[in-house]
Amino acid sequence: MTHRLPIRVYYEDTDMAGIVYYANYLRYIERARSDWVREIGIDQLEMKAAGVVFAVRRVEADYIAPAVFDDLLEVRTWATSIGPARMVMTQEVWRADTLLFQAAVTIVCINAGGKPCRLPAKLRSIPV
Repeated sequence: MTHRLPIRVYYEDTDMAGIVYYANYLRYIERARSDWVREIGIDQLEMKAAGVVFAVRRVEADYIAPAVFDDLLEVRTWATSIGPARMVMTQEVWRADTLLFQAAVTIVCINAGGKPCRLPAKLRSIPV
């Protein structure tokens, strides 16, 4: 199941060269992950109230081509591996038919003490 989130590039997203500042791609994919989790029925505020939150453990990113002011982008997100305590997702940023950015993101859950814990059952049951 691929989740798709449209994102418009605003002036504030760009650097002095007029292209999207590299760290903003991480913001874009974070928004897409949050939207995907909400769409599958996981309430992160309820999780937090129960003492569990998501944390990014690892990001491996490739910057392939630049995005510029006013581009309409699409962030595509899907799970490639889900275990009891971690999930690996692929996230891509596209402009029309051009792949601009790709990342493999490892997500874990931690408790209030910062210790690892199991992923929510709804998440573990998603087919990959």
